[in-house]
Amino acid sequence: MSAAVGTAARAGGSRAEAVLDIEGMTCASCVARVEKRLQRLDGVEASVNLATESARIDYPADLDADALVAAVREAGYEASVRRAPASRDAAPSCTDLDRC
Repeated sequence: MSAAVGTAARAGGSRAEAVLDIEGMTCASCVARVEKRLQRLDGVEASVNLATESARIDYPADLDADALVAAVREAGYEASVRRAPASRDAAPSCTDLDRC
């Protein structure tokens, strides 16, 4: 699992975590609107940060992360699930071995 999307077993069932990148927020009212929309989803806890234009979300594992993105879009903003950067241990993806 990536660092931005993960699952964990917690009391009350399996939970997942995600970070969404959100575009279009300009003020505290925007943040409140996005948080409220996300938290309307059953079992979702969200913390939205205007400065980083992101939301850290804890949600039931049986809820698809696409539902989180859809909720943000319904609030009037663009969102995408943040993907973890490639592992540093991974082999170089360079195909020109002279340059790698």
